[in-house]
Amino acid sequence: MAATDQNDPHGFKRRGLLFVLSSPSGAGKSTISRMLLEADAGLQMSVSATTRPMRPGEVDGRDYHFVDLERFRAMTANHEFLEWAHVFGNRYGTPRAPVDRMLEAGRDVLFDIDWQGAQQLHQIAGGDVVRVFILPPSIAELERRLRARGTDSEDVIVGRMSRAANEIAHWDGYDYVLVNDDAQVCFEKVRTILEAERLKRSRQTGLIGFIRGLQKRAEGEV
Repeated sequence: MAATDQNDPHGFKRRGLLFVLSSPSGAGKSTISRMLLEADAGLQMSVSATTRPMRPGEVDGRDYHFVDLERFRAMTANHEFLEWAHVFGNRYGTPRAPVDRMLEAGRDVLFDIDWQGAQQLHQIAGGDVVRVFILPPSIAELERRLRARGTDSEDVIVGRMSRAANEIAHWDGYDYVLVNDDAQVCFEKVRTILEAERLKRSRQTGLIGFIRGLQKRAEGEV
């Protein structure tokens, strides 16, 4: 899971990141995810598999891997998911093989998943996972954003608002918690977190060799 830092003049390698963004529906994680992907060439989106029907404008393999329930169950039985969960009557899961390929190619992986998925992912990958939870500025604003999207029925909006309370209750299972008052400001904070996590000593796998070289040269000059 080593990634080469293209901005490091010493060509250090580091452990790849599994960068999780979660939020109640409508709080902004999809918008922030899109902004991150546009701004950072070293980050690639994990595409989930789902049993829900494809919506107008969606593309299989880009937005989701759309599969039927039988196929999803088979993938679960074969341990092909890093994590999976029931959400609004459908099933969503992260296929393991594409994530492994992205990490092997030296890219960090972005996950747009809920608290259940974040918890499962952390149990599997531990220290390689960074979890960020995004809160709305208020419940009233969350409902306004959901209605402004114009994509959901009244029943779906009521369901999303009900689920939001449960999702917010799991805020303490995350490494970072941000309030999304403004998408641009929130994006800049998330990007700062990503850059700082990439620089953690525990992830700099090439650092030990570099330091040993410095020590040997220093000792030779004494």
